Amino acid sequence: MTKVNAWLNAARLRTLPLSISGILVGTAIAASQGSTNVVIFVLALCTTIGLQITSNFANDYGDGVKGTDNEERVGPKRALQSGLLTAKQLKKGIYISIFINSILVVLLVLTSFGLSQVLYPALFLILGAFAIWAAIKYTVGESAYGYNGLGDIFVFIFFGLVSVLGSMFLNLKSISLIAFLPAISIGLLSVGVLNLNNMRDFKSDKAVGKNTLVVKLGLEKAKTYHYALLSISFLSLFYFLLTTNGTLLRYVCLIGFVPVFIHMIKVSLTSNQADLDPELKKLALSTFFIALLFFISYFYFL
Repeated sequence: MTKVNAWLNAARLRTLPLSISGILVGTAIAASQGSTNVVIFVLALCTTIGLQITSNFANDYGDGVKGTDNEERVGPKRALQSGLLTAKQLKKGIYISIFINSILVVLLVLTSFGLSQVLYPALFLILGAFAIWAAIKYTVGESAYGYNGLGDIFVFIFFGLVSVLGSMFLNLKSISLIAFLPAISIGLLSVGVLNLNNMRDFKSDKAVGKNTLVVKLGLEKAKTYHYALLSISFLSLFYFLLTTNGTLLRYVCLIGFVPVFIHMIKVSLTSNQADLDPELKKLALSTFFIALLFFISYFYFL
């Protein structure tokens, strides 16, 4: 395998559609209220993708050096685990991606707020720095929060609230309370993806002391938690559509929940954790599909 392919492996391109789902939803809500900026949209997408790649590099490095990624792990082989990249190379990649992310965050903030304001740019720069920190500290370091069952909270905050409400604010310079509902919906779907990943890795994580929420709850309770996440996500988005103006065609995004409900049945019938691995891709792509339909419906069916 070439070095380019090795880095693509470490970047985990299949995770990127999920990462931009919140940007699609937040931008669509802003458009419905009469404010869209193509440059802000593109920069927000690039920033989110950059943060996700940084997180993937750091996750590969953190789990690799801790020995979490070993032969007992069910999922696809990681770059460090399989020897495609060394720990030193991955660490360098993390530093480079942090630098690129920092530039993207600054460009995004300046494009949205300009140089005439101080408060909002400062807040978003701090938020950007926190996002970079969170991307790295999920598995890296002695106090990695992913090893203490806090990953779900951070995913909900950044993939849901920050992604949806942040992209909305960058366009509108305001946030409506009702927008919390789709933000909650995307956030819970994203947590569902993480929870499914942790259910798949339950045995190997428990063996090496990676105390994810699944390890703390146990598999059966983790399944119940999974159903609750996805069900509340549907109800949140449905209530949002029900209480906001628009044509019936706006409800088209709910079609994306059909594979989500089929996925829930599959999970309930699955006893072998390895069989959960294909469901990860299905749930992540379903989340992206819901966000994409939401985005299209707001731009064409208002």
